[in-house]
Amino acid sequence: MQSGRWIMPAAAGAVLTLAAACSSSGSASPAGKEAKAPDAAATIAPADGAKKVRPDKGVSVTASSGVLEQVTVQAGQSTVDGTLSADKKSWNTKWTLKPGATYTVTATAKNANGKVTTATSKFTTLKASSTVKISDVTPDAGETVGVGMPITVTFDQPVSNRAAVEKALEVRSTSPMQGAWRWITNEQAIFRTQSYWPAHSKVSLVAHLAGVRASNGVYGTKDVTRNFSIGASHIAKVNLKSHKSKVYVDGKLAKTIPVSGGMGGGDSHGNDFRTTSGVHLTMGKEPVVTMTSPNIKKGEPGYYHELVYKDVQISSSGEYMHESPGEYGCLGHSNCSHGCVRQTPAGAKWFFNLSYRGDVVVITGTSRDLEWNNGWGYWQLSFTKWMKESALKQPVTTTPLTG
Repeated sequence: MQSGRWIMPAAAGAVLTLAAACSSSGSASPAGKEAKAPDAAATIAPADGAKKVRPDKGVSVTASSGVLEQVTVQAGQSTVDGTLSADKKSWNTKWTLKPGATYTVTATAKNANGKVTTATSKFTTLKASSTVKISDVTPDAGETVGVGMPITVTFDQPVSNRAAVEKALEVRSTSPMQGAWRWITNEQAIFRTQSYWPAHSKVSLVAHLAGVRASNGVYGTKDVTRNFSIGASHIAKVNLKSHKSKVYVDGKLAKTIPVSGGMGGGDSHGNDFRTTSGVHLTMGKEPVVTMTSPNIKKGEPGYYHELVYKDVQISSSGEYMHESPGEYGCLGHSNCSHGCVRQTPAGAKWFFNLSYRGDVVVITGTSRDLEWNNGWGYWQLSFTKWMKESALKQPVTTTPLTG
């Protein structure tokens, strides 16, 4: 019995101790010491040592038990851009990788206690057995163009994976603009804004084509950048009922020019002598153009072959804004041309010197409409209709251009 009295307190003490432990906050750490969090881990794809990686798959990094602190992807001295998610749990390359290149990825992740861990991966991308490249971009590098100017990109072979290529065509501008690409052929895509470019702004096309899978087994190998400027706003409003062209510069009427348009009608050779109405864009200019009657041989009625001066082209069907080759009595009074818009010598010289490619010429007053694919008649389509031939079927907003 004596020994039993000693055992009971001891047993009671053990129970109390256990009760105290069970009623604690759940931390097994001694009082005053911080709980240990699991180490963060970064998982990289492609994995270390991977070979013949498809360059269009890019790089992805994910974090577990923590967040990503920093991710760098390098090929030699070049660093690859990427995007970190809002929760800092994932990171992905923004554009495709270069074919036949070696990449090194370094990712650091941090756990709740601030402990940083690092993961690395080194891999090589697949070499392109067949390649696609951009053979031409319009406008020219450094060119100053009008507010209606489209961007035309021509490839050296057909593109079947249009959506991937379209995503790689980044347009930057000093003023953010909505626009969309439209595929005219399998080898050509054209970017048009929803409204005219702001005057006196800068635009840049950055085609992130390297690594883009344009068709089955066909990859781009080189990025292309094209910078150009938007000049003053030049909008000519040509009314062929009043026979006047009112030219506005940056929104203000700068000059009114007496004009004469197409005489109308046609002939047995299939020629239509009506000027087209609609939104034209100036496509280029020549100081002298030799104009010859289409389909009519020398000696036949209606034949002409003459030098015409101060020529600004506005369609592919042979329409120009130019100096009138005689018949000055028609200017400002009646339509006497074969379809072009004739101007006074002084007015034609002034307009010729003013014009950029991509200036807007709006013609009204005739019974013939400009076709959207006649020259650069792209503004003849509503923006909704324009987007229908986009692979993405949606507008894109230009990236802000700084510097």
